[in-house]
Amino acid sequence: MVQLLALIILLPLSGGVINACFGRRLARPFPAVIASGAVIGSFLASLGVLPEAQAGLRTVLFTWMSSGSFQADVGLLFDPLAAAMVVMVTGVASLIHIYAAGYMEEERDHARFFALLNLFVFAMLTIILADNLLLMFLGWEGVGFCSYGLIGFWYRKTENADAGRKAFVVTRVGDLFFTIAVLWLFALLGTIGIEEINSRVLELDPTTVTILALLLLGGACGKSAQLPLMSWLPDAMAGPTPVSALIHAATMVTAGVYLLCRMFPLVSLSPIAMAAITLVGTLTALYAATCALAQREIKRVLAFSTMSQVGYMFMAVGLGSVSAAIFHLLTHAFFKALLFMGAGCLIHLAGHENDIFQMGGMRKYSKPVFWLFIAGLFCLAGAPLTGGFFSKDLILASAYAKGDVFHWAIYGLGILTALFTSFYSFRLAYLVFAGEYRGEGHPHGLPRLMVWTLPPLALFGLGGGLLNLPHLFGGHFWLSGWLGREDLPHVSHHSEYLLIGTAVAVFLLGWLFAHLRYRKYSEPSRNSIGEFLLSAWKVDAFYDRLLVRPFNLFCRFCWQGGEEGLINGLLDGLASGSHGWSKSLRTLADGKIPRYLQGFAWGFLLIVGWFLLKAVA
Repeated sequence: MVQLLALIILLPLSGGVINACFGRRLARPFPAVIASGAVIGSFLASLGVLPEAQAGLRTVLFTWMSSGSFQADVGLLFDPLAAAMVVMVTGVASLIHIYAAGYMEEERDHARFFALLNLFVFAMLTIILADNLLLMFLGWEGVGFCSYGLIGFWYRKTENADAGRKAFVVTRVGDLFFTIAVLWLFALLGTIGIEEINSRVLELDPTTVTILALLLLGGACGKSAQLPLMSWLPDAMAGPTPVSALIHAATMVTAGVYLLCRMFPLVSLSPIAMAAITLVGTLTALYAATCALAQREIKRVLAFSTMSQVGYMFMAVGLGSVSAAIFHLLTHAFFKALLFMGAGCLIHLAGHENDIFQMGGMRKYSKPVFWLFIAGLFCLAGAPLTGGFFSKDLILASAYAKGDVFHWAIYGLGILTALFTSFYSFRLAYLVFAGEYRGEGHPHGLPRLMVWTLPPLALFGLGGGLLNLPHLFGGHFWLSGWLGREDLPHVSHHSEYLLIGTAVAVFLLGWLFAHLRYRKYSEPSRNSIGEFLLSAWKVDAFYDRLLVRPFNLFCRFCWQGGEEGLINGLLDGLASGSHGWSKSLRTLADGKIPRYLQGFAWGFLLIVGWFLLKAVA
């Protein structure tokens, strides 16, 4: 079992290294086959070791660094929380790799792409399986580096390279908070082991716990694109569609949620931090949902929806329900990967057109993609009995069950977000599939390999509610029992029926509004509210004025005033002065005899004068 546990992370690492070193020398299919095979092998290994999750399995591959009493091991921890994440990540990533083999078959840099894709999965698995915070931080930085390479994969276009740099820089801000938390915990407790820290958190002062929890929240916000470090996520759509599916569905944006769940024994000790997590998640969910209402590019709609749904996961953690957060994380991974990969199929069909107002009538050109994409939208919108319905509304029920004004306000904002989600989901459906095709060219064909990977995701997305089916529907919250968590809301049957009725009404109301507005296509009207939402509340412009411009001015001052004016001015002045003196002295050795005789005469007079002065003295 220990060998299988090691293979889970070593196989993607090996695939990435092989493609990075030798991929360009291999014939076209082999880099994709190596990368896909590595991740599929990792998935099979995770299934093989799954029976050991309840008892817990821990192994140390080797000692990474050791100094005095400090020792950092490359150690792996496989418990129920890690098992649920590992199976999901490797399973979804396997389908995305197969999908990418068809999507990138004409790409000339395919070996670089699959090397980065494998290394990205390796880094995410390192985050999940790490038994200490330093190793987790290594994986944390690994997904940051690989996302930089994958988002800016088509770097020959400036905007793509800029998007990769933006993701790298913004997430580094969050990483700074995480770094401080890791170092501070080691200074306080003398250990970086996750289980050791969680078992000793009661030794810490309450104020210190609150600050540490808020630092972890800052790190999580960077990776999971939550307020205020969320601006990188929509621009991440510059990367190829398989990258969008992998980052947004199964890996990077869920890393922050996983961090908070893994460190929940520490985080949960601070009511202030828990309230902050709840508030950040709720406000991010609402903010992103409003932005999605006005987006024109299909992948940007899905990007903002990812930000919004991850906000629900943060809300669940803040409400004290880790099992609800992981439940929504799992169902979201399935249907969001389905939506992104379906969007890639639609973009391919439409001749690489991203604008949903330039699509229309796409249902005629691929019936399977139409039905599969609609299935994903139903899950996203919270259609009754879908996975998204059960997981999202379990979070809302957790807020409602708290029974105080603050949490009822959180519940109300969550319901409003769900209404917006239903609306923009069906807005997307009507604009893409209803009416006639509005593009300039003719729709293209679609590689079968891309379509074949979608049905399993649709199946798990629609049926994901079975993972944690409520008692009201004949279930027994299987996932919560697997995780060993008794953190689900306790509400009466009357309240439960009321919550379900509200959720169904919100879903239908959002569909009705979208139907009335978009059942017949009309040119989008330009108005100030629409432009404001399209620009994502002008957050980028705000950050540009608040941070980027002052930084550029400071850099320009250092460059022109400091380097050009002071340093170069001083050095240039010394050089110019030396040149002038040397030019003057050079005339003394110009080879003219009268000048030499004059020099001897003046020298003779100076010597005589010196002796006379000495004699007088």
